[in-house]
Amino acid sequence: MSKRTRPGGGFGGPQMSGKLPNQNMLMRQFQKMQEDLAAAEEALNTETIEVSSGGGAVKIVINGHQKIQSIAIDREALDTSDEEWVTDLQDLLLAAVNQAVEQSQAFADERRQSITGGLESMLPPGMGGLF
Repeated sequence: MSKRTRPGGGFGGPQMSGKLPNQNMLMRQFQKMQEDLAAAEEALNTETIEVSSGGGAVKIVINGHQKIQSIAIDREALDTSDEEWVTDLQDLLLAAVNQAVEQSQAFADERRQSITGGLESMLPPGMGGLF
């Protein structure tokens, strides 16, 4: 009985050096994605969002890494004849800071997803740091 083999070495066609033809391309794409993400993360340090509260009485500038860059308070908002002006100002600051952080996080998430194409959401919990 003669032994038959398929042309190219057997089951999967041509014999290869252990790598799939697309594996190198996928690795290059993955490395490019990592480089793009690193650049985007660096850019998030300098890109800012301005948020206001109380009709512009309080303005906050925050970067893409949720670091507050500045807080500006309109002098007209400081009505010292009103006994509760400190409480009002604190409420405005709190609202503005929370809004700034939320918008900054959404901005950073959008930036990352534009690069990863949403791949982070498909990874198991804790694996998002790969990108």
